[in-house]
Amino acid sequence: MLHKNLFINNQWLAGEGTSFKSINPADGSTVWESNSATPDQVGNAIMAAQKAGWEWSQKTLDERIEVIKKFEGLVRDNKEKIAEIISQETGKPFWETLTEAGAMAGKIDISIKAYHERTGVKETDTASGQTAIRHKPHGVLAVFGPYNFPAHLPNGHIVPALIAGNTIVFKPSELTPATAELTIRLWEAAGLPEGVINLVQGEVETGVALAKHPQVDGILFTGSETVGKILHSQLGGEPGKVLALEMGGNNPLIVGDIKDVNGAVYHTIQSAFISAGQRCTCARRLFVPNTKEGDIFLDKLTEATANIRVSHYNDDNQPFIGPVVSEKAALDLLAAQDKLLAKGAKALVKMEHLEKGTGFVNPAILDVSDVELEDEEYFGPLLQVIRYEEFEDAIVESNNTRFGLSAGLLSDDRAQFDEFYTKIRAGIVNWNNQTTGAAGTAPFGGVGNSGNHKPSAYYAADYCAYPVASIENNACSLPENLTPGVKL
Repeated sequence: MLHKNLFINNQWLAGEGTSFKSINPADGSTVWESNSATPDQVGNAIMAAQKAGWEWSQKTLDERIEVIKKFEGLVRDNKEKIAEIISQETGKPFWETLTEAGAMAGKIDISIKAYHERTGVKETDTASGQTAIRHKPHGVLAVFGPYNFPAHLPNGHIVPALIAGNTIVFKPSELTPATAELTIRLWEAAGLPEGVINLVQGEVETGVALAKHPQVDGILFTGSETVGKILHSQLGGEPGKVLALEMGGNNPLIVGDIKDVNGAVYHTIQSAFISAGQRCTCARRLFVPNTKEGDIFLDKLTEATANIRVSHYNDDNQPFIGPVVSEKAALDLLAAQDKLLAKGAKALVKMEHLEKGTGFVNPAILDVSDVELEDEEYFGPLLQVIRYEEFEDAIVESNNTRFGLSAGLLSDDRAQFDEFYTKIRAGIVNWNNQTTGAAGTAPFGGVGNSGNHKPSAYYAADYCAYPVASIENNACSLPENLTPGVKL
């Protein structure tokens, strides 16, 4: 019997499309296997969401929040189960996936606060009557989730969308279907009315059917630049649909005037290699002064990087990182390294495939100072070092990218940061912290090909509802002064 992996109108159904599976990248074992949703099944999910929309949107905010808070409690009660399945599908260490499960729960109160602050209701008495600004849901929103944070990131779209009164069709990454299924089972247990949230699993065909469906009122996407640009092009002639894109980045980290070398090394490792470099905010390019001090920093960085513990998620001695998401991803990174080495890059720490048939690779550092670089996001633990002569040159080269998600500076000099902040083009600009550090109470997004000016996180409330302006009076009456030229 086929595994019932689709959730449509509060019923678990078997997919009727092609078979696919998720693979544990640490050992090649099958974590989950079932069939994808067909275009017809995707259409059924959208129709279910559309049918449920009126009733859900007409519930009071408190009524919607009551259900969502039940989900929060279930996430907290099941955080270890959530963390376990994320680790199995992604290879991320258990300490990290526990953090992700915690972030899922924490997102609820943050999103409620954001809704009140950024969308809510504002009423003012004026001479013309009462002016009101209220917000309405868009309708049916398609949520596309990534594999690197398969629970937290789609949750960052789903929760604010539900608070605002939208209904959801969720298409997770085909690499992490088990995490998505568990998430939706918790929403089911929380008591969402039928049709309010729907799950369609599958690969490209499923995603295309969802994105192109005429009854979808908006797309909330987190993922690659390639897919994001396809969606942007696809909706280019449909201004009536909201599109929120969070894509990648070729993020720079500049080392400036520092005294605590170990502190700078630590923040660099956290920036470049956390989650095996599979965060869109990870530092990809490291700018180091071409000085004796820069040499000392690089020596310590290479030594620390070579000693990073890479291992299985459930080891008693927890690793810093696990494998990248698949053997294919590992082989693609090795190919990228070979390409850079062929162009003249120097391997300070060379990446190796640690175990055939898995995603295990060690973090790498390549000196590419003399290489003509392509503007590519290498999504993994591959850090490119560029030596610079003048601080201004480092900033100019940092901006030499079509992306603009995250950027960081490690420096004790406030003047350097002021210059960096003023000139750098990015949506997240950090000082003496890792480039991946972003507060849940702040917007998350970038410029250029990193997004489409609709940041998520705290600002997700902005794209989950549209404002409605009103001037209102309790009775229709003649004004004291008529407009010139009018007689009654």
